Amino acid sequence: MIGAGGIGCELLKNLVLTGFGEVARDSAAKFNPFVKLEAHHANIKDSQFSVDWFSGFTIVFNALDNLDARRHVNKMCLAASVPLIESGTTGFNGQVQVIMKGRSECYDCNTKQTPKSFPVCTIRSTPSQPIHCIVWAKSYLFNEIFGTSEDEVADLDYSQDSENAAEIENLRQEAHALSKIRQSIESNDFPRQVFEKVFKDDINRLLGMEDMWKTRKPPNALDFEALSKTNAAGGEAGDSVAQHDQTTWSLTKNFAVFCDSLRRLSSRIQHIQASGRFPVLSFDKDDDDTLDFVAASANMRSIVFGIEPRSKFDIKQMAGNIIPAIATTNAMIAGLCILQAFKVMREDLGRAKTVFLERSGARVINSETLRPPNPNCEVCNVAQARLVVDPARATLNDLVEGVLKPELGYGHEFSINNEVGTLYDPELDDNLSKKFGDLGVKNDSFLTVIDDEDENPRVNLSLDLPEDSKSVLLPQTIRIPRRPTAASDRTNSEALVTVAANGVTAKRKRSASPEEPPFQRQQSAKRGKLQQAVVSNDPVVIEDSTNGAIVIDD
Repeated sequence: MIGAGGIGCELLKNLVLTGFGEVARDSAAKFNPFVKLEAHHANIKDSQFSVDWFSGFTIVFNALDNLDARRHVNKMCLAASVPLIESGTTGFNGQVQVIMKGRSECYDCNTKQTPKSFPVCTIRSTPSQPIHCIVWAKSYLFNEIFGTSEDEVADLDYSQDSENAAEIENLRQEAHALSKIRQSIESNDFPRQVFEKVFKDDINRLLGMEDMWKTRKPPNALDFEALSKTNAAGGEAGDSVAQHDQTTWSLTKNFAVFCDSLRRLSSRIQHIQASGRFPVLSFDKDDDDTLDFVAASANMRSIVFGIEPRSKFDIKQMAGNIIPAIATTNAMIAGLCILQAFKVMREDLGRAKTVFLERSGARVINSETLRPPNPNCEVCNVAQARLVVDPARATLNDLVEGVLKPELGYGHEFSINNEVGTLYDPELDDNLSKKFGDLGVKNDSFLTVIDDEDENPRVNLSLDLPEDSKSVLLPQTIRIPRRPTAASDRTNSEALVTVAANGVTAKRKRSASPEEPPFQRQQSAKRGKLQQAVVSNDPVVIEDSTNGAIVIDD
């Protein structure tokens, strides 16, 4: 079971009371002392939770609260061929979905609602609401210093500012300057450099644009020295201030939390660098270090622009897109998860359902027969293989010229991606001589090969890099199917799906074809995109499963 929040606590209780063998939170032992419990307090995306680790389970239950983690577990369970019971709630609504590789839709077979984005000029130059400052702190400032550049995050939308190219370029230069400051992260002067860049220099640049403030209240730059002296004269320590999450902090208190959280996060980055890993952190509303930094930065930004600051508790709700949980909804969804799991464990998938909990409908609980995988899904329809790689010795060229072209027959037009971005394409060959380790590719990651040929291209190939490898090797030939010449139709339905931020389907329509049974499907093609890091000690294993149609009666 992954996650132990609103649904997870209810689900955990149900698991131990119904006799499931091994679950992941020892707090449930009091319900059933005879159940073996093993607790893991970590991020499910950590490298220790590899494909091989997922393969050790008979069934996996998801009780998560964000799309990114859900998608990751979905991919890992597909790679490990382990059934997944996916669930989610939004207020009074909820959903339970059974996911089995090759036999039912995966989590990404239907498009999920994208997070709300904001025009970048509003976020970076003319904020007017607390949410603008929170998005600035979370998606711009935090990422530029500790994570991935703003060009790669979803909360900022450049398209709405396309006519203001000059200002966009200025903002890019600001981001570039901040990335340079990141290089001095080990310096004791690092908090001052970041502060003066974003709360003084950038604000003074905006003040120089006089036309911008003819109809708006101009911002006020902050002074690091003045705040430092005020804080030193009797201000509360940042870690102490951060404990008061339901009060609105003063400017001095926000300054103390800002400096303290910067030091904590800098220390974490240095520790990651010392271990030889790629130094990147991600915002997590449940991570106090990242939340403290975002809360303090957002509030100081609000004060600069004359916007009312918010409490850390409020900012956590807004930054995490949190919708208040309803205890009875969580309890009902947890019970439905167990009922669907029984059908999976009994291999009675024909009776398994996708279940919807809807307060507004004529019936509170509605269900539909499991639908077959979307043949155009870029996650579950993918050719998969394992690639033996030693990141410390192997170069990207070893893969391109030693495996993909001679052994798999790829031509000139293809690209290689990982979770960071594009590593290689015909116009980006600078990385060919670089070692995998220098590119941030580890033994616990996925690479995706995308065939870009105009005529008869292959479906995407997902390469899983197992642990403790010694070279670049693909000892077996894998057959990679060609893409269909036209977009494939769904075998039994057309779907319109609207999904809330935490993955709960709010609306779903379909029209079943009476000529085709619910699970009939051709498996001549698999395609997929980027998959996340996994670990394995096994040699290269090539899988090219084409089992034909799978039919399960109603």
